[in-house]
Amino acid sequence: MDTLYDRIGPDNLKQLVDAFYNFVFANEKIAPLFQNDKEEIKEKQFLFLTQFLGGPSLYSERFGHPKMRARHLPHKITLEAKEEWLKCMRLAIDTLHQLDDQLKVELYVCFPQVAQHMVNS
Repeated sequence: MDTLYDRIGPDNLKQLVDAFYNFVFANEKIAPLFQNDKEEIKEKQFLFLTQFLGGPSLYSERFGHPKMRARHLPHKITLEAKEEWLKCMRLAIDTLHQLDDQLKVELYVCFPQVAQHMVNS
């Protein structure tokens, strides 16, 4: 059975990451959480999402185990920030016009539980 990564494809995933961070960096509530180099942030997100969605373990190969909660602990992540993050992800998924609506829903539902896990304030 094809993974979500296989069904979305690396080109769409790259487009998703680019669109997502365009929304994030324009969002006054969560943009301050993303102060590192923007291209580095986007590259790490692409590698992570590739792995998270069932593709090759690119993130782990470069950076070790994701340990996403630990990596996010230095940042104050509130419930409001989680909701804004999810809103940006939903908007970014909606830019993927090549994907059918069912696949967009399958993709989006991967994120709320992970986003909740990052809340630390």
